[in-house]
Amino acid sequence: MSLNRADRLQSLAWLAVGAGLLWLLWLLSPILAPFVVAAVLAYICDPGVNWLVARRIPRAAAVVMVIFGLGVLLTLLILILTPMVYREGMALVQRLPDLVDLLNSKVLPWIQAQLGVKLELDAGAIRKWLAGNWDTAQDVLTLLLARARTGGLALVGVVANLFLVPLVMFYLLQEWPRILAYLEDSVPRPWHERTTKLLAEVDQVMSEFLRGQLSVMLLLAVFYSIGLWLAGLRFALPVGVMTGLLVFIPFVGFSAGLLLALMAALLQAQGWPPIIGVAVVYSLGQLVESFVLTPYLVGERIGLHPLAVIFALMAFGQLFGFVGVLVALPVSAALLVGGRELRALYLESTLYRGTAESGERDR
Repeated sequence: MSLNRADRLQSLAWLAVGAGLLWLLWLLSPILAPFVVAAVLAYICDPGVNWLVARRIPRAAAVVMVIFGLGVLLTLLILILTPMVYREGMALVQRLPDLVDLLNSKVLPWIQAQLGVKLELDAGAIRKWLAGNWDTAQDVLTLLLARARTGGLALVGVVANLFLVPLVMFYLLQEWPRILAYLEDSVPRPWHERTTKLLAEVDQVMSEFLRGQLSVMLLLAVFYSIGLWLAGLRFALPVGVMTGLLVFIPFVGFSAGLLLALMAALLQAQGWPPIIGVAVVYSLGQLVESFVLTPYLVGERIGLHPLAVIFALMAFGQLFGFVGVLVALPVSAALLVGGRELRALYLESTLYRGTAESGERDR
């Protein structure tokens, strides 16, 4: 069915409106972070709200319960990890000269023997610098608070965002069914069936990926924390939890966690057992993640390849900053579904299949 001139002009007008809205969102990206964070959290928590509503709890009360529970979990995580990371970070800095001595006595001579390059680190200078700056390092919290007083506007912005995120999340979760119904009613009727089908596929990809990945992160945080504790690592809990949280970024999270654990094992200065224990724990963790957790909890049918995840996070972060990182995976899921649809159309097209006449000539 061909479009007349009026229909073509109307379509172009709506395309121009859509492009203008995208441009406006790009301009407003620096202030959209709390809204995007709230939207992502609302999307993740909506099944929990629906579960409570199905048990005859009013939706407003269910939303409050879910947000309160999420806030309690995040607060406990911060209260447990922050003092521990601070205290053990100070211990790591204090033992830094011992690590330098270990490098000078064990690693650098091997490098010199293999490559013929003479290297030596000055452990005495590091000890002298730490002795002169240790009090300042211990008072880092005071320095941060003083810095916060000088940057009062930035501090106010952070506090405002902390209150804005749960507020926006409450209204989104409260109105979630109405929002979905409104968006569905806004779809042009000729495109309604195809659009709702594609959006359902996007929702399936995103829900399975995000909720499955959160389960993987939680289980790996527990696994690495217990495994590193059994291996004798002093900083098992913070390193294990950080590794579990960072595995959301494939390869990068595992590598960063392994580097932190090896650094902590070296600074313990207890020889090879902690280092070997770290290597065993991370090797088993990678096997468990690759062959057990990810296939069963995330699912290979989703189709979001790890390299595609890394590229999406880096590309959208480069283009849109922190907001881009937040929307990278939803947009990637939509592009994945759109790519599947385009491939199906291409495989059905005459460009791929050829015309009947060309098929007869080939015979």
